[in-house]
Amino acid sequence: MNQQVIDISELKDMGRKFRRLLNLLWIIPVLIVALDSWYTVDQDEVAVIKRFGKYSRTVDPGLHLKLPFRIETVDKVPIRRQLKQEFGFRTVKPGVKTTYSTRGFELEAKTLTGDLSIGEIMWIVQYKIKDPVQYLFRVRNVEDTFRNICEAAMREVVGDRSINEVLTTGREEISIATKDMIQEMCTQYETGLDVNRVVLQDVNPPDPVQPSFNEVNQAIQEKKIW
Repeated sequence: MNQQVIDISELKDMGRKFRRLLNLLWIIPVLIVALDSWYTVDQDEVAVIKRFGKYSRTVDPGLHLKLPFRIETVDKVPIRRQLKQEFGFRTVKPGVKTTYSTRGFELEAKTLTGDLSIGEIMWIVQYKIKDPVQYLFRVRNVEDTFRNICEAAMREVVGDRSINEVLTTGREEISIATKDMIQEMCTQYETGLDVNRVVLQDVNPPDPVQPSFNEVNQAIQEKKIW
């Protein structure tokens, strides 16, 4: 009789353990679904939702739900963030005393002017993502395309001016003309980008002719004084 009681108790204990295991088996997929369904969008972003690889909707910052298991995927786009591309140099260490490097970017900086001289231009394009859907879907490798557009625009604008204009009085005009041309091409190609500003950081003649150029400038300044 005692043996029979023990056996029944063990069976009841096994039944409780089995029910706990079943509960765990239900909880695990629920947790997986929940974790794969929730996502957060930061304040400077929007999220573009794709369903089975096609555009579905755009959502604002906050906590949101989506369909799990890759049925819907999320691409976060920083539309409120100021972005930039650097040409002829790269920022090595940003900060109060920012350090830069031009090594390896010399060819990127060299630009032919209208009088067949060569100027070395270090410049920045500041921009934002205006249309996240265009940015993600209209152009393949949009950032590479944007760099090519920027370089083409700068070379065309500088190619219509003399080396003296590029190095002295024409810098602001070059910045404005280049910005307008970049924006026009970005709109034409539906990149979804909005160009805010083009900044010429530094403009110089190539190193081999730098001393000669300085002498010419000095002579011009002395002639003006006299």
